[in-house]
Amino acid sequence: MAEDEIEYEGLSSDAGLAVNMAAGALAGITEHAVMFPVDSIKTRMQVFATNQAAVYSGVGNAFARISSTEGMRALWRGVNSVILGAGPAHAVHFGTYEAVKELTGGNRGGNQFMSTSIAGAAATIASDALMNPFDVVKQRMQLHDSEFRSVFKCASTVYKNEGLAAFYISYPTTLTMTVPFTAAQFSVYEYVKRLLNPTNSYSPVTHMVAGGIAGGVAAGLTTPLDVAKTLLQTKGTSTEKDILSARGMIDALRIIYARDGFKGFWRGLTPRVLTFMPSNALCWLSYEFFKAAIRE
Repeated sequence: MAEDEIEYEGLSSDAGLAVNMAAGALAGITEHAVMFPVDSIKTRMQVFATNQAAVYSGVGNAFARISSTEGMRALWRGVNSVILGAGPAHAVHFGTYEAVKELTGGNRGGNQFMSTSIAGAAATIASDALMNPFDVVKQRMQLHDSEFRSVFKCASTVYKNEGLAAFYISYPTTLTMTVPFTAAQFSVYEYVKRLLNPTNSYSPVTHMVAGGIAGGVAAGLTTPLDVAKTLLQTKGTSTEKDILSARGMIDALRIIYARDGFKGFWRGLTPRVLTFMPSNALCWLSYEFFKAAIRE
């Protein structure tokens, strides 16, 4: 191997916690910032809006109407909250993932499904505790006719009107969603990566393909819980009694079914998958690249 070639093989097992956390932080910021406009459309499509101006028939319809009536900048409203939270949250996420995977034997040869699932679940429990308040602020800012243009103003107003609980009312639902999401994502990623790249050599194409497939599968499977999470995180902006009185995931799921039947659980499926496939591909590509680059 040439001296200037990256010594990639085995990085996952010995890169070190600081390297994994730094790479995870950079990957998280990159992922969320690039795909933020599609995420904004997903949020709007999931909300039960009474104003017909905020009801969209699809991703293309939403993009055209938002950009023409509110301007392209509206699709980026709330991105500062994601950037502030995504770096630390993804640092914790990937640091925890690599540490737990090593501890449970996930770096041994073969497909270690149990290890990667446990590591993925542990990672998301830790990172979501940090990210949840930032996600609440982000979604409040993404809504149609949102009054907020500042992360600090949004956070302080939510705290003043609804208390600290508003930032964590969706946390149990978030965990219920993201634990299986992350377990599925990491398991599929590791499986596809090993399938396409059995030598574990540095392969950006492999990381992109494996990451994209993993993100799409995990996003599709967990969409119903994401709809419930959005309802809980934005309920303070609603004027409808049943939504305002929702106390948790069960209430949210009941409201969704009562209003829209089973199809209500799949609101925003297309933009969610469209967000996670490329963003997850970019996230894993960035993570593996930054990890290798920082090591080098």
